[in-house]
Amino acid sequence: MGHASAALPVIDLASPDIGAATKSIRQALVDYGFFYVINHGIDDALMKSVYAESASFFQQPMEEKMALHKNSSHRGYIPPDFEGFEADAGGKGDLLECFHIGSGVDGDSKNPVNQWPPAERFPYWKETMKSYYQCAMGTSKRILSLIALSLDLDAEFFKPDGSETILRPIHYSGRAIESKHGSDHGANAHTDYGMLTLLSTDGTPGLQICRDKDGRPQLWEDVHHIDGALVVNIGDLLERWTNNVYRSTLHRVLMVGKERYSVSILTNC
Repeated sequence: MGHASAALPVIDLASPDIGAATKSIRQALVDYGFFYVINHGIDDALMKSVYAESASFFQQPMEEKMALHKNSSHRGYIPPDFEGFEADAGGKGDLLECFHIGSGVDGDSKNPVNQWPPAERFPYWKETMKSYYQCAMGTSKRILSLIALSLDLDAEFFKPDGSETILRPIHYSGRAIESKHGSDHGANAHTDYGMLTLLSTDGTPGLQICRDKDGRPQLWEDVHHIDGALVVNIGDLLERWTNNVYRSTLHRVLMVGKERYSVSILTNC
């Protein structure tokens, strides 16, 4: 794609050397706002099941998916061109489609708010997504613990809020020409709003970061896929909490002419 590659650090969550891991994370968040994690504790078989369930849902006709259009609690299906409007893209929305899944209850009312595809056609969807949600939350807690230590805080300082954590299976069709906007951005340039995002991808390229979000022209670097690794980035909340010491980095996904699946979980505290 003609862009430089980002040399993101790789953090081993199984390493017994906590000091080295926290030092590496601190450097990564000062320099990039992004890093990879390996030995993250999410089983490969579960990951494959999540991708299989995700594909089976997104391959449905649009009217079937829109039956689960996101509700007032922002849970459910979100179609292309609905999110991610940006001035640089001429007011165009993201070309991705996704599905929002939370902890299962509203943070205030404690009422069930998640939507689920019909069990008769998707018998494993709900339990697969719930299992992944719990595993990814555990991984997020481990990473937040290392981030806390990197700031000379107690390891348990950051306490993830399950009611504000969102799991998002995501699908990019790869067919930008079908969009009414004609954008080549699967996901327009943005920063994440929360504390921490974990991202798994199917290996299809397209993810890019821009370390200097105020620079002109913007310099974009490709984030390459590493088998078995998750991509981790922090959001605006942690950047503000650290008084801009740690970076909430601008990133985007380009359409590369291939279908692309990914799964993200955005954690708040």
